[in-house]
Amino acid sequence: METAHYLGVDVGGTKVALRAETDAGLVRESTFGWTPRHSVTRDLAQLAGELTKLRAGIGAPPRSVGVAMPATVGPGGRVTSWPSRPEWVDLDLDAALRALFPGASVAWADDGDLGALAEARASGCDDLLYVGVGTGVGGGLVLGGVPCPGPGRGSFEIGHVIVESGGASCVCGRRGCLQAVASGPATLRRAARLRGAEVTFDELGPAVRAGQPWAVTAVDRTCRALAAAVTSVQELLHPQRVLIGGGFSAGVPEIVDRMAAWLAELARPGHDPLPVAPARLGGLSSLHGAVSLARLVAPPPAGPARGSTSPPAGVPVPTAAPADSAG
Repeated sequence: METAHYLGVDVGGTKVALRAETDAGLVRESTFGWTPRHSVTRDLAQLAGELTKLRAGIGAPPRSVGVAMPATVGPGGRVTSWPSRPEWVDLDLDAALRALFPGASVAWADDGDLGALAEARASGCDDLLYVGVGTGVGGGLVLGGVPCPGPGRGSFEIGHVIVESGGASCVCGRRGCLQAVASGPATLRRAARLRGAEVTFDELGPAVRAGQPWAVTAVDRTCRALAAAVTSVQELLHPQRVLIGGGFSAGVPEIVDRMAAWLAELARPGHDPLPVAPARLGGLSSLHGAVSLARLVAPPPAGPARGSTSPPAGVPVPTAAPADSAG
């Protein structure tokens, strides 16, 4: 009997991560970076090529697939906005996924929502705020073990909370969004201005640890903005803790301690700051959430015919995610 494989796909603005699992655990995991932007056709062809390599490695096609998407996907299944890769706008995502995964049950959800679900399960906390800092800033909120705001009501877009009125321009079209201040690219641009020379991701973390003023100042502003957004969520919805993940924060782990300091400074008298810690799953929160989604939509061994791209009731399908998050 063929072993059932569940495939998670975390689609980001600069890279894509793939993780195949069986009921016994991990089978194979891989990551690839997008080629320079050209067309959605080329992107899908690149993704198809990577999937072919993965299938060859595991020896069988996936039984079900969960996809973490940072783009806005409308009710009709078409991409309506993705600032990091605007070539995807108007793509019929439903049809594209059916073509990529013939014979598999497929569902997608917002990457931040899936990351929050995965982190809540990994940490055993049913009231958890997750913030992922990467190409953008995304996140999700789980209250009582359920994603907030909930199925059919859009995704939790903390990256587009305004933290600096009249601040930097955001890819969503507004100014002063958390993403415009605290994303990985925004932090690197700020560090470069302070240093007077280009700063790469690999340079920033060591410079912070060495106490270089330009690096510390750039990251500290990121942490202050993150703390402001998290404090606002705490005042309204009262999660028990916040976990910080995403690829950028994984490379600059000092973000967590500096954020904790800012959360303490922003706390109201008589109110404790929200406890903050690194994400349990590191930069792979959304990927693990995508695998969990694949498991959720997998038909039973003798179940209905495969090929459905409609998730069952309770799966959080994004309908109003204004911009990409932490991929």
